[in-house]
Amino acid sequence: MAVLEELQNDGMDLDKVVVLSGVGNHAKIVDYININSFNTIHGRALPPATAIKLADPDMKVICFVGDGDSYAEGLEHLLFAAKRNVDMTVVVHDNRTYALATGQFTPTSQQSFKGGTMPEGAKEAPFNPLSLMLASGATFIARGYPVKKQHFRALLKEAVLHRGFSFIDTLQVCVTFNNLYQAYNNNVVETTAADPQNADEAAAIIGAWDYESTDRPIAIGKFYEIQKPCYEDRFVAFRPEPSDRTSMIDDLLKRFI
Repeated sequence: MAVLEELQNDGMDLDKVVVLSGVGNHAKIVDYININSFNTIHGRALPPATAIKLADPDMKVICFVGDGDSYAEGLEHLLFAAKRNVDMTVVVHDNRTYALATGQFTPTSQQSFKGGTMPEGAKEAPFNPLSLMLASGATFIARGYPVKKQHFRALLKEAVLHRGFSFIDTLQVCVTFNNLYQAYNNNVVETTAADPQNADEAAAIIGAWDYESTDRPIAIGKFYEIQKPCYEDRFVAFRPEPSDRTSMIDDLLKRFI
């Protein structure tokens, strides 16, 4: 991953980075990069990510999840990780369909989408995940479109470097079941918030697109960023020294030998 190479060149120790994935087309990413990784079950990437951060606060934790994976099965974990402001980066590969399961609709599928479970189109409107993240307490909120490579790379690097819960809804495309390339190519607009700390401005930018219309401007960029204490900071009194931590791990491993 080019962003990790850049971060390494900037002095980040990649041995102190761990990447987690859920279940979906995105999940193979842990097999494609030579870095500490953990593949979880459907919708459950964030609980072990939180545990890793609590066990070793010096780790940089990055979660790659999908829209069905995190906005349906794992929504409660996403909301609570944002509420707690756990220091992790969550990148949602939002192709707006259960592509791995051959085309069912997800919470961000547009109503015109016709999938295996809704052959006549969805009967419910999609929700806006960025609005949920803003209401839940995320401290970095963005939307990206990987076709805009340089823009997305810069956005991802900024999210990883942010201390706190950083969230990027990534407009991926499933060319087989929900091909939105033309809509995105025609409508995405790189947008910069005048004041990234202003929640009202962020809400206005985020709410300008409802995830339903495919013929109106779609803002991409960082819309919100603030600094707040992180969840793991509150556990400092219970944190063992590195030498003690190694001993504890050794003792735990001996139980399984």
